[in-house]
Amino acid sequence: MTWTTRPRSDASGLPAIRAGTGARVVLLHGVGLRAEAWGAQIDDLSRDYAVDAYDMPGHGTAARFNQPPHLRAYTDRLAGGLTGCAVVVGHSMGAMIALDLAVRYPELVRGVVAMNAIYQRTPQAAEAVRRRAGELDGKTVADPAAPIARWFGGADTSEATACRTWLQEVDPAGYRDAYTVFARADGPDPADLRNLHVPALFLTGADDPNSTPAMSDAMARATPNAHADSVTGAAHMLPMTHAAHVNRRLRAFIASCPAKGA
Repeated sequence: MTWTTRPRSDASGLPAIRAGTGARVVLLHGVGLRAEAWGAQIDDLSRDYAVDAYDMPGHGTAARFNQPPHLRAYTDRLAGGLTGCAVVVGHSMGAMIALDLAVRYPELVRGVVAMNAIYQRTPQAAEAVRRRAGELDGKTVADPAAPIARWFGGADTSEATACRTWLQEVDPAGYRDAYTVFARADGPDPADLRNLHVPALFLTGADDPNSTPAMSDAMARATPNAHADSVTGAAHMLPMTHAAHVNRRLRAFIASCPAKGA
């Protein structure tokens, strides 16, 4: 696939790639990326659904926050631009935002998918991600070599090339803000998961060392109407590297989500 830049529409100050008609599906990318990371899902799902893939504040063409934000600020910015109810799909930090939206704005969500989401990191993993966040100065473009290696190993693919470019182009301050929020978080609160009553899917790569299948399983067990799944041979960039499997899984999940009030 060619990961080309796509035109945006503006939704209450938050830019989004929009395509298709029908029931609404919202896509939220992870730290350092941009809406184009969902290119394969936009192309497939927009044949039957109205798809909105948003740029996270400080990423793509979206303005960053004036002050260092908390997770709720990202969720509130998104909620201010949404109209109607949607199935919300998030990847990595986008999964944090998607789950927070489902908990705090249930009227906007009829189903939620958390892909490659973290939950209750080990002390060693928490220390490592916080150390990486502490090395960001908000002025210098961070070297993309380390995240590309974590995400793709040594593979020289179009997906790795696209992510490397996005990491080099992202606003350093916006990247620092988002990565700091991501590093300080430990996933959704167990009490929030127990009170999440829309259908939920926790999907990750079987080979993801930081957003593990065990994390997805634990979140699904804590959530009333949820299940977990992992994709063999996949790691952290599941929506890009295993798009066909992800698209099939998303289609089945979206079809299973009842309309609000049904």
